[in-house]
Amino acid sequence: MTTNPIPAAAPSVARLIRELNKLPGVGPKSAQRLAYHVVRLPEEEARALSQAIVDVKDRVLFCSICQNLTDTEPCTICDDPRRDRSQICVLEEPLDVLALERTGCYRGLYHVLHGVISPMNGVGPEDLRLKELVGRLEKDSVSEVIIATNPTLEGEATAMYIRRHVVPEATRVTHLARGLPVGGDLEYADELTLSRAFQGRRDL
Repeated sequence: MTTNPIPAAAPSVARLIRELNKLPGVGPKSAQRLAYHVVRLPEEEARALSQAIVDVKDRVLFCSICQNLTDTEPCTICDDPRRDRSQICVLEEPLDVLALERTGCYRGLYHVLHGVISPMNGVGPEDLRLKELVGRLEKDSVSEVIIATNPTLEGEATAMYIRRHVVPEATRVTHLARGLPVGGDLEYADELTLSRAFQGRRDL
């Protein structure tokens, strides 16, 4: 069975299809459609798309404080004096920050782990941004750590690890209420569900 979705495609188009097919959630058919959409774009739009990709690779970095993706140092959330610095919400991925920010229900700071503990996939605590979280908790006056990992087996295991091994005993640790579907991801939850989960968070 051939791996080339369009054997008759021009070499440059076939290459674009192969590269698009490497993106998560983009199968061969979707890659074909996207590639031919790019081919039909006006030249200025195609160049704007390619420049946006180059700019992301050149300019985006990890915030030295919260580990979120940013093109300023620190990120705009960490640099905002109106945020409540006594709260840190721990999340799995940068997309989860966007999901919670859309709700408008949280005005504290964030910390992005960039993954979860998953022995089956060879991911241990040392592979996450936990060392940076420990440093923040030792240095800053944080009264509450809100663990907002996804309601999956790995997310729950990561939450318990943080509670037992990362957060100081005297610090309050809460977890989002289980209005979220088990096995779901925060980035796919609607604003109302996320808001209620946040408001109903419980001590962990």
